[in-house]
Amino acid sequence: MKKYLAASLLALGFSCNSNENNNKDTTAVQVDQETLARHIETLASDDFMGRMPFTEGEEKTVNYLQEEFSKLGVSPGNGDSYFQEVPLVEITGTPSETMKISGQGTEFDLEFFEEFVALTLKPEEEVSLENSELVFAGYGIVAPEYGWNDYEGVDWEGKTAVVLVNDPGFATGDSTLFKGNEMTYYGRWTYKYEEAGRQGAAGVIIIHETEPASYGWNVVQSGWTGAQLNLESDAPVADVQGWVTREAAEKLFEASTLENKNYNELALSDGFKATPMGINASVSITNEIDRNTSKNVIAVVEGSERKDEYIFYTAHWDHLGIGRPIEGDSIYNGAVDNASGTAALIAIAEAFKKGEQPKRSIAFIAVTAEEQGLLGSAYYAENPIFPPEKTVAVINIDALQSPGKMKDLTITGFGHSEMDEYAKEAAEKQDRYIIPDPEAEKGFFYRSDHFNFAKIGIPALYASGSHEGFDMSAGEVKAMNDEYSANRYHQPSDEYDPETTELSGVREDLQLFYEIGLKLANEDYFPKWYEGSEFKAAREKN
Repeated sequence: MKKYLAASLLALGFSCNSNENNNKDTTAVQVDQETLARHIETLASDDFMGRMPFTEGEEKTVNYLQEEFSKLGVSPGNGDSYFQEVPLVEITGTPSETMKISGQGTEFDLEFFEEFVALTLKPEEEVSLENSELVFAGYGIVAPEYGWNDYEGVDWEGKTAVVLVNDPGFATGDSTLFKGNEMTYYGRWTYKYEEAGRQGAAGVIIIHETEPASYGWNVVQSGWTGAQLNLESDAPVADVQGWVTREAAEKLFEASTLENKNYNELALSDGFKATPMGINASVSITNEIDRNTSKNVIAVVEGSERKDEYIFYTAHWDHLGIGRPIEGDSIYNGAVDNASGTAALIAIAEAFKKGEQPKRSIAFIAVTAEEQGLLGSAYYAENPIFPPEKTVAVINIDALQSPGKMKDLTITGFGHSEMDEYAKEAAEKQDRYIIPDPEAEKGFFYRSDHFNFAKIGIPALYASGSHEGFDMSAGEVKAMNDEYSANRYHQPSDEYDPETTELSGVREDLQLFYEIGLKLANEDYFPKWYEGSEFKAAREKN
């Protein structure tokens, strides 16, 4: 998912490197900008139909990647195949046109798409909520380490949890609550759905608000309608998973028996407990079900000495395919998200093939179904081709754009591992400075594929030039990013225009990623997680 450009520079004590810095390595192979541009243009073209898994667009995409890696002389990564098959179930759900709300002498309907969306992960022809009691469950979090349990004291069978997005630290700005303004995994929509399933709820509805979600209702509309993919799993799930708009939520709370109608205030009140709202919801979903296999694409440049040790470059190749037309355009091309990252894998692979053979092996992994919940990387993490204990690090590339060469390198997940130090050294060679993601409250670290590799202990770098350009101020960069997030993110307008797309800054990021990977490949050190990172234990276990 898109990592938006950083909104503002924080006073964090990182020093800018002046143009007097003479550490530039002029001997390194250069990542080719024309290669990058050519592949973005192809992958984001209408011919690839938005690169949705299980479609002709997938076949074109994975075959294209196989052909391009093969042309470069980059070897298949899964035995004699470039593919890792990822079994998925596709559910195309059609919700009822309305969600009926009743109780306390009142009845009204919420309108599908405009006021609510709903889907199911259960591979059944029809699922429904029939007069399911709505229970406000605050943030929908069970976090023993923080002494927090929003579900306690309720028998959830047959009931629907109504919950807020993000977590309490963001809402209050209180640094003593969770991680303060920085979103934890408890704040992600994926966690909200998972926890409701574990609690045995029949349904779960997240209240959408743009600031804590970090995206508008239009993103929910495009992402939670149409075909949905998931890994086959025995994990418990709620029958119905949905969202409602803020305005629809206000209707629900006004109709409820709750004395405090301010749900944000109520969720943070002293001694909050999940509370019945005194109203019920009914909605049904009819499903078309298809079980099929998507593909991760894996290619390897074999090392000369320690060929059984690997550095990963990852990017997701998928986007949203063909969906609801907007201004007459129904193809969601995903040029920035993530034709840019997929093309980057090819460009970096080309650079490695031009240079001397690295001592460690380099794996390029283009994963499927990121837009559906990081599914391709989740499947790889559960079924690794290369042993995690022999995997040195992962550099994830997702949704790169910039207005030109950037002064900064913004690191999402800064402070987790020694990959920060590798990034700082590489950035200084480009006269750049590093900063942590100033928008940590948006939880970007949990929204792209490196997260699944981190969960199995592999140190991850997820970064880009995102804040301040050499020729553009931070304010101008922010304005550009705001325009993208409001008008093009997950919309058909995320298209590639060779006349207007500026790639010099993206190329600089890729050069930096290449040089970090090259350094890792030619040493024998394994970067470590820092003390306090939740991923450290998984590495030590391996």
